[in-house]
Amino acid sequence: MMIVGLTGGIGSGKSTVAELFAGMGVPIIDTDIIARDLVEIDKPAYLDIVKKFGNDILLPNRTLNRAVLKQRILNNEQERLILEDILHPLIQQAVIKQIELVTGSYCIVVIPLLVEKAHYPMLDRILVVDTPVSQQIKRIADRDGLENASIEKLIAIQATREQRLNAADDVIINDHGLPELKAATQQMHDKYMKL
Repeated sequence: MMIVGLTGGIGSGKSTVAELFAGMGVPIIDTDIIARDLVEIDKPAYLDIVKKFGNDILLPNRTLNRAVLKQRILNNEQERLILEDILHPLIQQAVIKQIELVTGSYCIVVIPLLVEKAHYPMLDRILVVDTPVSQQIKRIADRDGLENASIEKLIAIQATREQRLNAADDVIINDHGLPELKAATQQMHDKYMKL
């Protein structure tokens, strides 16, 4: 079975592309979903994060206050590295376990920070969803209601478009509408089925 790592900058359309592949019957392993599961109340990663960051990152119901945590790691590289050191090894272990359960010609592993941080030697190919930065900013503003300064910080801590494109085996360009994105994803699916 071929294992494809799907990545792209924030607001590039990774999630939409993953949904399109899923609609074609391709098994999807999403590291964001894995990360959310890892930080549920009283799980080891949750306890580690609270120990390192303190109770002020918790909501009254004891769940992580993602907005507060996001602001802290945006404004403090050391804290961002601490959080990544807690989560990335656990995410990678979970990905390996999930891959072992997959059947099919190929599967997609969605890894937002694939180029920046993560080491996934099991990947056979890297698929990048590429979008102009101006479109990323507009999509994030529309989706998350963030101000441009926060969006630019989020983009700045990620790999550049050039770095992602240099790492890519395959690219889906997402700079038009959904019909074009569907067509590009279908073409990529057909290619992977042949591989």
